Amino acid sequence: MADFLFYLFAALTVGSALMVALNRNAVNAAMSLFLTFFGMAGMFVLLEAYFLAILQVLVYAGAVVVLFAFIVMLLDLDNQQRKPVGKLTYAAGGAAFALMVTGVLWLFCQEQLTSPALPAEASGSVLKTYGRQLFTTYLLPMQVAGFLLLIAMIGVIVISKKTTAAQESADAE
Repeated sequence: MADFLFYLFAALTVGSALMVALNRNAVNAAMSLFLTFFGMAGMFVLLEAYFLAILQVLVYAGAVVVLFAFIVMLLDLDNQQRKPVGKLTYAAGGAAFALMVTGVLWLFCQEQLTSPALPAEASGSVLKTYGRQLFTTYLLPMQVAGFLLLIAMIGVIVISKKTTAAQESADAE
């Protein structure tokens, strides 16, 4: 049963991630991202990492996707014309895809993946360990990530601000 659930969640995650990348409508891409995060949460549940599964649903599927959909709707991207994709972009995408496939095949050829995994050591409460690492080891990266999200939110507000003809003529003078 666990194998079937793994394949189900893996197919859901990969399929919806492809829809995020290939969908031209940004709101539909956000909803596909929502499904991707739910598939990842399902995989965390299969790994018995329930705390990470809850965080995946609450933080990513809840907050980040809602924020992304809000920003997309705030920017009103449908009224702007799309720029055509150049040959260099296709070449860079193909090279990145080939590099990724090469890396995955190289990992599968390693002997380390075929050896049995060692059991994890039980060291107290897992939640307490996460909290201690979050507020000691990873405090600076968490603060930097929060600051970057704040800058991105301010940038979206500045970009989405509608200008009137009177403001444009006053800025030109």
